[in-house]
Amino acid sequence: MLEKKTIAAYGSDFHEIDSGYAWWRLVLTLILGTVACVGNWSVVVLLPTLQVEFDTVRGGASLPYTCTMLGFAFGGVLMGRLADRVGIVVPVLVGALLLCIGYITAALTGNIWQFAACSLIIGFGSAAGFSPLISDLSHWFNKHRGLAVAFAASGSYLSGAVWPLVIEHFLTSQGWRATHVGIGIFVPLVMVPIGLLLRRRLQTVTYAKAEALTEAARNQLGLSANALQAVLVVAGFACCMAMSMPQVHIVAYCGDLGYGVAIGTQIIALMLGLGVVSRLASGAVADRIGAGPMLILGSSMQAAALLLYLFFNSQSSLYVISGLFGLFQGGIVPMYAVIIRKYLPPREAGIRISLVLMATVLGMACGGLAAGYIFDATGSYRLAFLHGFLWNCVNLALVTWLILWPWLRRRQKLPLSETVAKS
Repeated sequence: MLEKKTIAAYGSDFHEIDSGYAWWRLVLTLILGTVACVGNWSVVVLLPTLQVEFDTVRGGASLPYTCTMLGFAFGGVLMGRLADRVGIVVPVLVGALLLCIGYITAALTGNIWQFAACSLIIGFGSAAGFSPLISDLSHWFNKHRGLAVAFAASGSYLSGAVWPLVIEHFLTSQGWRATHVGIGIFVPLVMVPIGLLLRRRLQTVTYAKAEALTEAARNQLGLSANALQAVLVVAGFACCMAMSMPQVHIVAYCGDLGYGVAIGTQIIALMLGLGVVSRLASGAVADRIGAGPMLILGSSMQAAALLLYLFFNSQSSLYVISGLFGLFQGGIVPMYAVIIRKYLPPREAGIRISLVLMATVLGMACGGLAAGYIFDATGSYRLAFLHGFLWNCVNLALVTWLILWPWLRRRQKLPLSETVAKS
């Protein structure tokens, strides 16, 4: 019944939603995200090399990652707003140019501060491959929006599964500077033609009719648009403060344990590859049970995986735990976008999704930096894993409250006799 009402609400424009073209657009979006998000992972593989190359401590070597994430976060907001105004093509072309400039200039740097500045440019460029693509693709799906958003968000994880292995190979054979030049040339050659294939836009009336649906859902939720936005921003920051420790430092952690950078690279590739599986599976499940319950489930399982890192550190156990971590946490971030598209104005999807995803990226940046300095202070990653677990508890508390809030609100409005009867 609900699906029929939704189709009726979209009327004659509904043929654009969930269409064959929409699925073709999904494939292009996944390829774009995989290529563009190279910036998020190249610096992770390079972290031990940077520490030696520029003679710095682990916290200092983490600075380029933090700068990349800052560029990725703020670049996502700017490009999300740009996508709302002029469509997705311009952000993709701008991102390709910035990645080209960032990687080639990074290859010419002579100290960690110069490299960090180039990393900021790289982060801005990579931002075109995440939140703008997610917000754009979310407009093309209704029935399968959870799965579609998960596909769009999977580009960053598929990038993490593919690029570290490629970069580690060329890092060993060609050196990191030549590898950066190669990335700077390759990325725009792929992004520009694919971006130009996404010129088609939805009709204006489609957005107007979607607006009515989101307003009705928001009224039922009982929170204002800005209040919901604020809760999601804080929850997103907290979950990625927790998520950052294994993703940012697992390569360095394996090096410290004597397993080597190559093993760490394989482990992060496994983690992020299974993260893609997690994102797609969570999107499919969210289309059935809702994004909110899926968000609670993902946050709970991520907390469990973080605890496992505290007790096991053998090579085989790190493979297993990191695989589980990828399976558990991969579906968390896309759920924020699905919730936003359900409750917040569709014409503002680019900026609103980008703001929440900016918070998640800032969480990754701050969490990665904090873990580096915790290691420098203690000589161990044990407290860093515990630090991540505590932030995960903050996220779990917030998302649980958000999902239970409509139910609590309805109970408060019930007459006393009816409340007793329902109990």
